[in-house]
Amino acid sequence: MAEVSSVPPLLSGNLAFFFDLDGTLAEIKPHPDQVYIPAAVRTLLQKMSVMSEGALALISGRSMSELDKLSNPFHFPLAGVHGAERRDINDKTHVVTLPPPVVSALHQQLSEALLLLPGTELEPKGMAFALHYRQAPEAADAILLLAQQMTQRYPELALQPGKCVVELKPLGIDKGAAIRAFMQEAPFIGRTPIFIGDDLTDEAGFKQVNALGGLTIKVGMGETLANYRLANVRMVYHWLGKLTQHIEQQKSDILRGEGYESLSRSL
Repeated sequence: MAEVSSVPPLLSGNLAFFFDLDGTLAEIKPHPDQVYIPAAVRTLLQKMSVMSEGALALISGRSMSELDKLSNPFHFPLAGVHGAERRDINDKTHVVTLPPPVVSALHQQLSEALLLLPGTELEPKGMAFALHYRQAPEAADAILLLAQQMTQRYPELALQPGKCVVELKPLGIDKGAAIRAFMQEAPFIGRTPIFIGDDLTDEAGFKQVNALGGLTIKVGMGETLANYRLANVRMVYHWLGKLTQHIEQQKSDILRGEGYESLSRSL
């Protein structure tokens, strides 16, 4: 496990960037609708995207429509609902769905169950469901038990715990699989991946990026497969700013060197 003080190195070269959103690019709020990415950070992401020829993607449990709203006015490759829906650099979408009867039955059963747990909230995502209990932490065990019962009843589902949330999603879908799919496509292919996340849902992404020889960064405390750690969202902003400056300086040095060699040859 990486130590809290283990600050990630500043890399350069052909990099590919993958970012979780809540707790990584945006501070966690009491309600998901209150979350936002600061304008300066959105602009920085766009700058990094241009620098990497578009090899930058958001990988989140949120839907792609939510991710687009939060990153507006910029337009990035996305993996929403932990990779159950994905949009590549060419705007082609790849979606994993559940049978409509399963979705309908789940919605009804989960809605009825959460009525008995005040302060909890059901977030339907089409092909997945999030069971939130941030406003009712005492319901954590009941929510987990409910989710486990649903996966036993519907074997096509997988359970994904997170921070004050348990999600039910299609089996075989995770952030690692989404990153692997991106890394097999242009402009990501052949690059060194960097993935930053803060939650249990990001561990599959860390595992995949580690296997690819990339850089993995955990935000906050807790056991992790990540190689490095940043203390909080503000430190993520600070490190991304320094990384961008480092890459720009490296490119500037290369250009100056090429210019000097060209001048020497002409003389």
